[in-house]
Amino acid sequence: MFFLLLLLFFTVPLVEIYVLLEVGGAIGVLPTIAMVVLTAVIGAGLIRAQGLATLGRVQQQLERGELPAVGIIEAALLLVAGALLLTPGFVTDTIGFLFLVPPLRRWAIESFLARRIAAAGMARGQHGAGKPGAIEGEFRREDD
Repeated sequence: MFFLLLLLFFTVPLVEIYVLLEVGGAIGVLPTIAMVVLTAVIGAGLIRAQGLATLGRVQQQLERGELPAVGIIEAALLLVAGALLLTPGFVTDTIGFLFLVPPLRRWAIESFLARRIAAAGMARGQHGAGKPGAIEGEFRREDD
C-alpha cells in the first residue's frame, strides 16, 4: 500500500504537468489557466451542493435511528472529489468530476462495501456466519 501511494505521489504530478503542457501548447497559456480555474470553481460549487444534500440525508438517517454508513462513505468520496478538483490539472479534475456523478459514486461505494464484506468473510475463515449455506439463529437447551 505504501509503495502504491508513493508511486501515485510521484506519477500524478508528472502526468498533470505533461497534460497541462500539451493542452497549453494546443490552445495557449491563458485559455489553459482559465480552464483550470473554471473547473475548480465549478467543482467547488458542485461539491458544496452535493455535500449539503449528503449531510441532510445523513442527519435524517440519524434521526430515524439508522446507521448512515453509506452516507458517511459518500461524504468521504465527496471530500476526495473536492481535493482532486481543487488540485490544478485536468487528470485530477476528471477523476474528481467522476466522483460527482451520483450513479458512479454509488457504484464505487457498493464495490467498496462488497470487497469489505468479502474480506471480512475471508478473515473469519468462512466459519459460521458468512459461510455459504450457513443459517444463523439462536438456540436454547432445555433439560428434561
